[in-house]
Amino acid sequence: MAYSQILRRSREEKTNYRKRRHLLMGRRDFITVQISNENTLVQIHKPEMEGDKVLSSAHSRSLLNKGWKGSRKSIPAAYLTGYLAGKKALANGTKSAVLYTGTRKYTQRIAAALKGIIDAGLEVPADAETFPSDERISGKHLKIANEITKVKSAIDSEVKSK
Repeated sequence: MAYSQILRRSREEKTNYRKRRHLLMGRRDFITVQISNENTLVQIHKPEMEGDKVLSSAHSRSLLNKGWKGSRKSIPAAYLTGYLAGKKALANGTKSAVLYTGTRKYTQRIAAALKGIIDAGLEVPADAETFPSDERISGKHLKIANEITKVKSAIDSEVKSK
């Protein structure tokens, strides 16, 4: 009986190699969204043979500098982090990308971050039905709707000044 070893990153459920192969064959930039217990990280990558190159990145901790006082892992925070990453990517010359979730499930927070990227101006193939409702994205359920508009205008003014 022959022993077949499973690749380490597959064993650790970090990489779905079938999805990754199709992603690399498409030769398009891709978006990753990672949500931890406290923060949200959105990155836009360019696949290369030596390894993926990060074109732009946004972390929810950077929202604190722009006046955000809410949770950094909520749906509105994920939306704003995606919006910031999208604006940075546009400033770096990226026009379109696709979402790569790897082995992670597509959740409402990932969908909110994707909506933020699309609202920033990047072209991403996505179905509008999968996004959270506008009330959840705007933070009406958390009573922070005013903060979101302030942070969004701070992001717009920061990106324009650069």
